[in-house]
Amino acid sequence: MATNRTFTMIKPDAVKAGHIGAILAKINEAGFTIKAMKYTKLSAEKAGEFYAVHKERPFYGELVEFMSSGPIVAAILEKENAVADFRKLIGATNPAEAAPGTIRALYAKSIGENAVHGADSDENAAIEGSFHFAGTEIF
Repeated sequence: MATNRTFTMIKPDAVKAGHIGAILAKINEAGFTIKAMKYTKLSAEKAGEFYAVHKERPFYGELVEFMSSGPIVAAILEKENAVADFRKLIGATNPAEAAPGTIRALYAKSIGENAVHGADSDENAAIEGSFHFAGTEIF
């Protein structure tokens, strides 16, 4: 059976603000099935590895510092057209530009503290999911 999966993280700002339950509810209401999930904290080293694609960008150091500043919730989600549908559900990176009702419009504070990460392609969803989860942790 073919499946379509994506990867997300509820970022430290949203965890600290107590939005885990509300964000998970939006994910469930949108028809996603959670295939793996964990509450964890990234070390600066692991955050740097995860965001290595941005290493040459000026915001890389701040991103690594932010993503290792507190706990996150990492999850693999499943739904037909998962990557595109999840990107639509989370909204634009800048919460001021995010469509009403999207996760970022509701829970993000700024471009940098934007509540959630969503994989941008099927390929990256698989890479990001396997970065956080062993095969035995995915159901």
